[in-house]
Formats: sequence, C-alpha cells, structure tokens
Amino acid sequence: MDYLHTFSPMLAELGPTGQMALWSFVKIAILVGVVLTMVAYAVLVERKVSAFIQDRVGPNRAAPPFIAAIPVLGPFLVRLGIFQPLADGLKFLLKEDFTPAHVRKIYFWLAPMIAMVPALLTFAVIPFGSNLGGQRMVIADLNVGILYTFGIVSLGVYGIVLAGYAANSKYPFLGGIRSSAQLISYEIAMGMSVIPVFMLVGNLNLSGVIHYQTGGLFGISWLPNWLLFKQPLSFIIFIIAAFAETNRLPFDLPEAETELVAGYHTEYSSMKFALFFLGEYANMIASSAMMVTLFLGGWTLPWFGLDQPADSIGIGLLHIGIFIGKIILLMLIFIWIRWMFPRFRYDQLMDLGWRRFIPLALANILITAVVLWLVALKNTH
Repeated sequence: MDYLHTFSPMLAELGPTGQMALWSFVKIAILVGVVLTMVAYAVLVERKVSAFIQDRVGPNRAAPPFIAAIPVLGPFLVRLGIFQPLADGLKFLLKEDFTPAHVRKIYFWLAPMIAMVPALLTFAVIPFGSNLGGQRMVIADLNVGILYTFGIVSLGVYGIVLAGYAANSKYPFLGGIRSSAQLISYEIAMGMSVIPVFMLVGNLNLSGVIHYQTGGLFGISWLPNWLLFKQPLSFIIFIIAAFAETNRLPFDLPEAETELVAGYHTEYSSMKFALFFLGEYANMIASSAMMVTLFLGGWTLPWFGLDQPADSIGIGLLHIGIFIGKIILLMLIFIWIRWMFPRFRYDQLMDLGWRRFIPLALANILITAVVLWLVALKNTH
C-alpha cells in the first residue's frame, strides 16, 4: 500500500494526457501478450482437436526435464501438451533463416510483417471488457470503429500478395493471386453483412453496439438481446466470409498444399514463416472478437446482472473472461470446420462469394430497411 501511495502522486504529475498515454500503453502491452498467448495455444488446441477427430494422440512429448520429473502432475501436463507451444516457438527462433538467392529481398522481408501487424491493430477498437479500476477496457473507443476495422483488415492481403510476388516463383505467385481475388470478393460480402447491424443500432461505435445488446430479447429477461437472433443471416454471411478472409479450410485455396506446395509462403522458413503462421491465427482471433462484439453481445451476459458496466474489479475481470470465453467457442468452430469439410474448388469459391453471398447481403439490407421503415411508420401513428 505504501508503494501505491508513492505511485499516485507520480501519476497525478503526468496530467490527463500523460495518464491516458500510460494506461493505453499498459492496455496495449497486456492485450498483445494475451493475443500472442492465445495464438500459441490455439495451435496446440488445433493439433489436439485434429488428433481427437482422427483417433490419434496429438502432441504429448515436449516438456522441460524438471517438470516431467514431478510425480503425477508432470506426466499429466506432458500428455496435455502444455509445453508444446514453447518448444515450437524456440524451434522457430533457432532455425536457420534462409533467404533464397532468386527472391526480391526487400519485399521478401517486408511481407511477413505486413501479414502479422494488421491482425494486431484490429484489436485497438474492440471493447474486450466494460471497465476495470475506472479504466474502460478498450484501447481506442472510436466513433467509426467498424470502418477502422475493415480498413485495417483489408491491409492484410498486401502481405500475402507481396509474399507471392517477392518469392519470384510460380506457386507462391499463384497463391498470391488467388488470395487477392478471394479476399476482395469476400470483403464485399462481409462489409455488406454488417450494414443491417448498424441500421438497427444506429451507431458505428463498437461500444455502442455492445450497449444495444444489453437486456433481454423482446423484454424476456433470460433471453439474450444479441444481434445474432435479430440478424441471423448477417451472422452466417459474416462467419463464412471470415473463413475466406483468414484462408481457412474449406477456403484455403491460396495455400492449398496439394496444388501449390504451400502457396504464398513456400519459400519462407524460420521466423518469417512463423509470422505468416501466427498472422493466420491472430486473424482468426480478431475475426472471432469482431463476431462476439457485433452478434454475441461482447462482454455481456443477460444473467446475474452481467450485462451492465462493472462496479468492482471482480466483475470487470469476469466481463473480460466472458469475452475471452466467447472467442474460444468461436475458435473451436473454426478448428472443427477445418477438419470436417473438404476444400472448395476455386470456381465454387468465387461462385459462392459473388453469386450467393452478395445478393443475399443486399436482400438482407433491403428487408431490414423496409422493416425499420414500417416500424417507424407505425410509431408515428
């Protein structure tokens, strides 16, 4: 407590701007740490789930010797594969970073960073909790948060296209071309799918979207007032477009191993390859966080008063836990789909995006507008 009393005057000397900058830095550091930890263990969960589906054991060997030697607990942790992400990370750091002679070197080095950074920038506007110790649990509460999100997400394709171009090889180049066409196609459907959401909410601020989803649906206290139930078609289009945006099966055409070796990252090794790998999972987490915010009530639950801003640190932490729990459920859907469905053909992928989802999204916008107009007309009378 004496330390806190000593620290408080130092905070006061910073002034409002300095305090805001300090708390923003703290939130950024914690958020990046949590996201990268989730990315590492998402890989482990994927390997374990795929092993379960295919009747295998999965990772069950990696462990520090002093942990494995602990009776009962040590072997249990080893079988779970808890230390596998640490071993994988160490392997990526220690592997030789080989750059082929024929590549365009500057673009070759730049592409992995461009693929990874936008996924992390997306989290800046997502409210991952209500408040904690008087601080709102969002880094930048922008009034146009959704526009920022789509603007940043669209930058991710540049890393993939640049990787395909920089490799100076036919298979990566084909993967980059596929990715650019795929992401552009499904970004249109994804963007149009959220328009009905904001027509209902009347606000582009993501905190406002979460606030709209508090309370009970149709006045029923135990039924969540989530936009999933008001806009189910938008949710379906958004989640399928998210699979295409993150290059996940059944839409992993840009890195189809049976056709393109490994697609746009064929020539990459060591930490550069790891950045592409981590970027894919970070994009999955970012897409899941957006779906939680837009359709699943964000950090809210309609029961036990957990849909109102926190009035204590315990409730604030619980809200963050609820948000992370919803993300984990959506991540499990991403993983389950990958191991249950075959890859689409490229013409099927394009047909689904342009001839199915875009007309459906347009029809959904029109129907929502007509319903809102009828409701407004009824209220005026």
